[in-house]
Amino acid sequence: MAEKKNVSVKVVNMNGEEVSKLNLDASIFGIEPHQQALFNAVQVEQSNSRQATAKTKVRHEVSGGGKKPWRQKGTGRARAGTTRSPIWVGGGTVFGPDGNQDYTLSQNKKEHKLALKSALSLKVKEGLVVVDNIAFTDKKTKECVKFLSAVNACTKVLMVVKEIDANAFASVRNLGWVKLVTCDNVSVLDLLNSDYLVISQEAIKEVEGGLK
Repeated sequence: MAEKKNVSVKVVNMNGEEVSKLNLDASIFGIEPHQQALFNAVQVEQSNSRQATAKTKVRHEVSGGGKKPWRQKGTGRARAGTTRSPIWVGGGTVFGPDGNQDYTLSQNKKEHKLALKSALSLKVKEGLVVVDNIAFTDKKTKECVKFLSAVNACTKVLMVVKEIDANAFASVRNLGWVKLVTCDNVSVLDLLNSDYLVISQEAIKEVEGGLK
């Protein structure tokens, strides 16, 4: 059986009406998703977004503890030199985070491309909406809601355009369930975390060109 060269998807306008068909490269939008590459890509992105600011105090950083709690002998209690000892409540912490943790991970370019292709192929199967041109005429949230309702994308939307103009930014910013990004900033995590990928025809061709 001959391998498919292209994947055909429909293109709609902002009113949700089909206007044409678009052929996409099957080696990018029609592959069998590689689960390990997807997992690694998400792990890398989440790890690299960590602030790593957690910090605990060791015994010399905790205030107080200058006076010996009780004399060395004769009390019947264990010897104690300071209330800041790690074995005391309120004392220092042993082996805690010091604020210099590095959680940075990396993924080679070949595997990252495979992960992106896998995520895009998943979206082609379910959740891909290609729009001939995404252009908002005003800075109004209701215009964006009307558009997404027309294309049946009403939950967790990743909207991808070639360039973000002022109207698009203002129309989307009050919608917590919509994320607007440019075609050169599409991440595997965003793709997997969205129910719908709403992308302009121009942007999807740019994404395709970058993955060839």
